[in-house]
Amino acid sequence: MNTITKGIRLIPLLMLGLLLSNAANAQQTLNLKDALNYAIQNSVNVRKAKLDIDGGRYKTEEIRAQALPNISGNAGLNYNPVIGQLVVGDQSFQLGRSWDANAGIQLNQQIFNQQVFTGLKAARTSESYYNMTANLTEEQIIEQVANNYYQVLVNRQQLNVIDTNIKNVKVIENIINDQYKNGLARKIDVDRIKVNLTNLQTNREQTMNAITQLENQLKFSMGMPIETPISLPVNQLDNNPSLPVFADSINVETRTEMRLLGIQKELLTLQRKAYVAEYYPTMALKANYSYTGQSDKFDLFKSNSSAFWYDASAIGVTLRVPIFSGFAIRSKVRQADVDLKKAEEDRRQTRNSLNMAYENAKIQLKNSLNTINSQRQNVTLAQEIYNSTQNNYNNGLAALTDLLDTENALTEAQNSYTQALLNYKIAEIQLIKSNGNIKSLLQ
Repeated sequence: MNTITKGIRLIPLLMLGLLLSNAANAQQTLNLKDALNYAIQNSVNVRKAKLDIDGGRYKTEEIRAQALPNISGNAGLNYNPVIGQLVVGDQSFQLGRSWDANAGIQLNQQIFNQQVFTGLKAARTSESYYNMTANLTEEQIIEQVANNYYQVLVNRQQLNVIDTNIKNVKVIENIINDQYKNGLARKIDVDRIKVNLTNLQTNREQTMNAITQLENQLKFSMGMPIETPISLPVNQLDNNPSLPVFADSINVETRTEMRLLGIQKELLTLQRKAYVAEYYPTMALKANYSYTGQSDKFDLFKSNSSAFWYDASAIGVTLRVPIFSGFAIRSKVRQADVDLKKAEEDRRQTRNSLNMAYENAKIQLKNSLNTINSQRQNVTLAQEIYNSTQNNYNNGLAALTDLLDTENALTEAQNSYTQALLNYKIAEIQLIKSNGNIKSLLQ
């Protein structure tokens, strides 16, 4: 994908970020898809995972450098206060002069080094590892943000229930106050309805605080500044969900978690090969060239100096053959074998865990759907009972206690129904994740 195409895809997200950072009074409606796409671009964990991809690429370049020629230069200037002598028979010869300067260049090229070659394979595999880790991080962020999003929706729906109850109780309060003024109600009835209303208002304040905290958690998981005002659209919870078609089993080998463990096992295998490679001999090409000047005076770099300059060079091959390492290499190879066995156990456990998550998601979806259906009927029945009791109370055929009890029962039924909707959505997210399609929520 070229840069222009990437830029075009980023425009809606950048515009969203700009809109969401406007003045506090300009709240923007944030649907689930927008929230998830914003999180993919701005979550700290996702951004760090993408930086790890860059770091892995640079690590590959670092290891690749070990297989390329290594060239270095050197230069030096020395003053020799005392010059050594070479004695041959009854004669001595001065070794050098008072001043000398030299410059040179050296080259070192690996011809055969199995550790370096194995390291290059491991580095390329590490790049795949970081890419897969970034993909897994995105999936985890999508799951987290989606769960937080629906929790905010459910709490807002519970707030609506409380507001409706407060409205109903205020109507009853007005009726009781009028009855009390006309001597048709007792003082204790007035006090009880006030207590009930105060409890509802306190519950409303607590729910409002909980919504604020959940919205802050949602924005934090999205990587959005906490001070950014947002609002969520109403009616995003499906009140009539249905069960999807369940497969008897899923292919967990295509899941990102399993693919990541596969790359980890490949890296451990290459690590073992790197240890085994320490048994192999290594061969390197070496070459150097130097230019040296000597003089009795500090006139080495003058055109008319008495300095003597000469050059020298050498080309050779270095062979290193390991003979005995005190069984250190053998110990490292055996440790690598243990790590590989542990990696296989991790794969077995993860495979079982993913299958369990899929089966549990199916069970939770079925249970939640049954609960939704029963609680929907329960809410309808509780509403009918409340309406009937309220009518009887207005006509003096029911006590206030009965009315308050039916009002509490209605509230409990409504909250249970809303909670069942949340449990269904969370289970639905788990099922989508189990099928390896969690990123479909972005579309």
